[in-house]
Amino acid sequence: MTPDEGFSGATVLRCPHCEAESRERIPADACVVLHDCSACGREIRPEEGDCCVFCSYGAHPCPSAVDRGR
Repeated sequence: MTPDEGFSGATVLRCPHCEAESRERIPADACVVLHDCSACGREIRPEEGDCCVFCSYGAHPCPSAVDRGR
C-alpha cells in the first residue's frame, strides 16, 4: 500500500484483551506505544518487533511503517 492508498489518518484498532474495536486517529509524526482500551480499560502495547499499537492491532499500519515498506 502506498501512503495515500486507502488511508484517511484513522483506523480501527482491536483490543487484544477484549476484542473491542474503536476508530482511532493515527498520528502522522509519532508512534503510539501505549493505548488504553475504552471498553475494558486495559493497556494495549505493541507486539515485539512492531513500532506501535497500530502496527500490531490496527486495520492499517502507522505512516512510519508504510514509509519503511511494511
